[in-house]
Amino acid sequence: MTALSMGQVQLNAGKSFRLAALPIGILMLVLLMVVPIPASLLDIFFVLNIMISIAVVMVALNAEKPLDFSSFPTVLLLATLFRLALNVASTRVVLVHGHEGPAAAGHVIEAFGNFLIGGDYVVGLLVFTILVIINMIVITKGAGRVSEVSARFTLDALPGKQMAIDADLNAGLLTPDQAKARRVEVATEADFYGSMDGSSKFVKGDAIAALLILGVNIVGGLILGITSHAMPIGDAARTYVMLAVGDALVAQIPALLLSIAAAAIVTRVASSHDLAGQIGSQFASPRTWAPVAAILGVLGVLPGMPHLVLLPAAAAAGFGAWKLSRRPAAQLALEAANDEDEGPRDLSRIDWSEVSDHMQINLEIGYGLVPLVDERIGAPLMTRITGVRRQLSKELGFVVPQVRVRDNIGIAPYNYRIVVGGVILGEDMVSPDEMLALDTGQAVGAIGGKPVKDPTFGLDAAWIPNADSDAATAAGYMVVDAGTVVATHLNHLLGQHAAELLGPDEVQSLLDGLKESAGQLVAALCPQPVSLTALTQVLRALLAENIPLKEFRRIAAAIAVAAQRTLDPDEIVEAIRPELGPLIIQKLCGVHEPLRVMTLEGGLEALLGQAVRSDPANRHAIEPDLGRRIIDALQRSAQPLVAEAKPFALIVQPTIRPAMRKLVKTCLPDTPVMSFYEVPDDKAVEVIAVIGAPEAIAA
Repeated sequence: MTALSMGQVQLNAGKSFRLAALPIGILMLVLLMVVPIPASLLDIFFVLNIMISIAVVMVALNAEKPLDFSSFPTVLLLATLFRLALNVASTRVVLVHGHEGPAAAGHVIEAFGNFLIGGDYVVGLLVFTILVIINMIVITKGAGRVSEVSARFTLDALPGKQMAIDADLNAGLLTPDQAKARRVEVATEADFYGSMDGSSKFVKGDAIAALLILGVNIVGGLILGITSHAMPIGDAARTYVMLAVGDALVAQIPALLLSIAAAAIVTRVASSHDLAGQIGSQFASPRTWAPVAAILGVLGVLPGMPHLVLLPAAAAAGFGAWKLSRRPAAQLALEAANDEDEGPRDLSRIDWSEVSDHMQINLEIGYGLVPLVDERIGAPLMTRITGVRRQLSKELGFVVPQVRVRDNIGIAPYNYRIVVGGVILGEDMVSPDEMLALDTGQAVGAIGGKPVKDPTFGLDAAWIPNADSDAATAAGYMVVDAGTVVATHLNHLLGQHAAELLGPDEVQSLLDGLKESAGQLVAALCPQPVSLTALTQVLRALLAENIPLKEFRRIAAAIAVAAQRTLDPDEIVEAIRPELGPLIIQKLCGVHEPLRVMTLEGGLEALLGQAVRSDPANRHAIEPDLGRRIIDALQRSAQPLVAEAKPFALIVQPTIRPAMRKLVKTCLPDTPVMSFYEVPDDKAVEVIAVIGAPEAIAA
């Protein structure tokens, strides 16, 4: 067996042991309550209880933040059950064998009864009462209140923390994995404080149970000693009260330790130090100890004061202040020495982080637009970018990559630049302190301000003061702020270039999501017969023609069928388009409305078909002069429909559809080019123009 196999076996064995340890431990707790055990075994369990309590306190004090001990509520429950089980077992031993003497209940109870309280049960009762008061009224009550308030504040702050994580993710300050880890941490923190709010009741109930068990042991012992063992009432009181108090103290000290641990956990503030380091770093200031030394020195010279105690304490505080005042200089010298040891930085070395940018979408802004992403004032632009990504993701059918926003001193203060895949797709200028009034065709009259063109749709617009926005709205202008202008421009460009946002990782996520509901379909599609790369090409081609991937199951089924005939991505796209025709048409007209279309004259189609068939390289090129005339005719015919915002499609023969799509994309990018086979037979069609007729394509 290899070393790797042996290591795997050991890991599996360790995991199996951990899984079995907890159920076995709980079963032993139950048996401890119902099965009599000898006094010697009881001693071992008492020592184990104390050891566990001390260990819990040490873990609580060494934790840098409360979540470092996230299992504490469960540990507190199990430790409390263990202690209560010991109380039941020790009560049985005390009541059954208490008449035999103090050693009958074990050496631990005897030691606590004799050493800590000096053999006087009255002193023991008072000490136990004080411990219960400290535990239940001071520590437990305070920790419970802190837990309750922390749980309430943590739950109230949960939405804000989630929004802050989303903002950092959109700004590129966090990677998706880091954002996921922070979301898990925030949720765990809320669960932890909620659990601690309930766990504090365990400690309070344990203190009350200790009082009741003490009373049962004393009353039961007196009754048994007098009636069953014929002991004089004085001897019975001395013996059973001593044993009961010793038993109560043995249990109460671990309970006090656990209460301290609970209080330390819920009052912790996240820090890079443990509790001792955090306290030490905050007290390590000469400005703290110099006044302490001065005040103790003044008290030490006053008549009647204990000079031998106060003056040495003042001297110790003064010496500490002097040492702390010398610490910064020594620390700076040490850091300088470390810098010399490390040597000068190698300026010839270039790190990969300086030359590579893994973010696919970047929004670069001038320094004058930084307030738009300032979290202290709500980061209005970041909120809108999140909304843009969410809406685009719903429309396109896949998760749009995050947008990284960063300032760029190389552009004008109020300019911004949208970069996708390293290519600048758009840039413009906005005024963060003004509003943009757009003339959508319904404006009446003119307004002042700085005239500009809307960066998204090219509409006439003007930047106006905020105070004039109401007047502009009343005049029929659409008034938006700078953040909305940038977000709208970003939304428009990302929608136009959606194909560039889809990569193999996004396609694999689509397949993983589909696998949950159609596992056999995914198995029949990818990686055989269609590779992930080819599938990505097909889907990007669909997005390039404004076909969203929301109905990915339908698209995947069509691709799986087409892949039985060809594996060429371009041919697959043309083969599946008839199946996707209804998805394209529903964006152009209603169910009961006719589909407005343009067609090509038969002679022109035959000419274009001959040109495509004679193109062995499959470049789908159209003779430039003919292409120009077709474009002019299309624009003249489409102008009335574009003015009325009525969508339409160009219907052509399947063989020339790719070539016509490339041609039409240059002048009417939002107009779909479809083949006759993509229009359902039962769909009414309204022909609005025939391109190629003498009146439509005149030279």
